[in-house]
Amino acid sequence: MRIGVDFGGTKIEVAALDNAGNFCARVRAATPDNYDQAITTVRDLVKDVEKQLKVTASVGVGTPGSICPRTGRIRNSNKLYLNNSDFTQDLEYALGRSIKFANDANCFALSEAFDGAGAGKNIVCGLILGTGCGGGVVINSRLLEGNQGIAGEWGHNPLPWQNLDEINAPQCYCGQEGCLEQWISGTALTRCFKARTGRTESGASIATLAQHGNTAAIYEISALINRTGRAIASICNILDPDVIVIGGGLSNIPMLYRELPKVIEQYIFAESWSGKVVPPHWGDSSGVRGAARL
Repeated sequence: MRIGVDFGGTKIEVAALDNAGNFCARVRAATPDNYDQAITTVRDLVKDVEKQLKVTASVGVGTPGSICPRTGRIRNSNKLYLNNSDFTQDLEYALGRSIKFANDANCFALSEAFDGAGAGKNIVCGLILGTGCGGGVVINSRLLEGNQGIAGEWGHNPLPWQNLDEINAPQCYCGQEGCLEQWISGTALTRCFKARTGRTESGASIATLAQHGNTAAIYEISALINRTGRAIASICNILDPDVIVIGGGLSNIPMLYRELPKVIEQYIFAESWSGKVVPPHWGDSSGVRGAARL
């Protein structure tokens, strides 16, 4: 029995998997607004699952941000109260056991590479397009973490092959300007649509408007896809993945899977591209499944 924790921006999910990968129990709660309540919520959810199943199991946690190998502290999280915290130690103390931690996008990639949309492939990139923009890489079924623990953090690279209207880039919460997260996330889509129309709409609403023929929405969705394709092409030029699995709220836009390969092929350093861009097999369950497999 394995327990996974998916610590998201709006919800925390805890689930138990058996050895065959079947869900045995799942519970969710809203992500708290402060650190102490976050520790308590994760602890209580894990205890709830264990009480249901009458077991004590290993626990893996997917977190926004990454763990600094030198200090063991959380960094680069868009859940700001986690940054520079002793989250790993505090949660281990709260649960009374050692816990494995990884970036949430790494958990997503691991899940899809293990028994999801990338199963059986040599190089799998899992890319999250949601409130933010993250990524993870699995090579020959092993998660690539890197020397600094930041492998796959494509969201904090600059947008490549910029157009003139992309030069004055917005500032990112990380302190840099023009990070991919400021161009190809749900938050970015909302900002760009508002700049064009004066209306504040969610990424999902903008996608729906585009499907119903709204000109401004179609323009912004097309711009999002073009930017995402350029960003993925830069990944392909380094890793040359077999498959790219896209998760997060924006992964529900069907146009992504039709149009992204065309954009990627325009920018990669090859005459053609035979890789695949696919939605996740496990949907929004990939994060918690990957955490359980850490």
